Amino acid sequence: MALNTPVCDFGWQAADFELVDTSGAHQTLSTLRGPDGLLLMFICNHCPYVKAIIDRICRDARELQALGIGVAAIMSNDPAEYPEDSFENMGRVARELDFPFPYLHDPTQDVARSYGAVCTPDFFGFNRELGLQYRGRLDASGRMPAPPAARRELVEAMRLVAATGKGPLEQTASIGCSIKWRH
Repeated sequence: MALNTPVCDFGWQAADFELVDTSGAHQTLSTLRGPDGLLLMFICNHCPYVKAIIDRICRDARELQALGIGVAAIMSNDPAEYPEDSFENMGRVARELDFPFPYLHDPTQDVARSYGAVCTPDFFGFNRELGLQYRGRLDASGRMPAPPAARRELVEAMRLVAATGKGPLEQTASIGCSIKWRH
């Protein structure tokens, strides 16, 4: 079922966590944040919305990292119901697509709950004080990629956050598959 993300709760403070990434490293907000902000993305391997934009996510992550913004992805789906989202498959996908960011496993789904994540992809853009400034979409893509010349909304927003500490007042919600919660 396709869901849209809620509107941005400007200033909401990022909840700390400790998760393991696909390389086996333990990651926290302090290890992930950059000097000018942090982008956390809730994604997964099987979602057609994520598959449609994963190459753009990787491209944009590299660009944002060069601006001093830390970037990480979190997978919170239940792999018992969606084996494609298993930790082993997370590692395979991260290697095959050469993820330029840590890909974290949220096996208890506690991090997704603490952030109020609802779908994949769900983007959370924080300023250097880890106050939420962006909860929008990557671009106009849905289940199919937007045209190559589509406005790069996430990159534009995070450039603004890095430069001013504030996100754009107008944001278009992300759309994607619902987080697959454990029963």
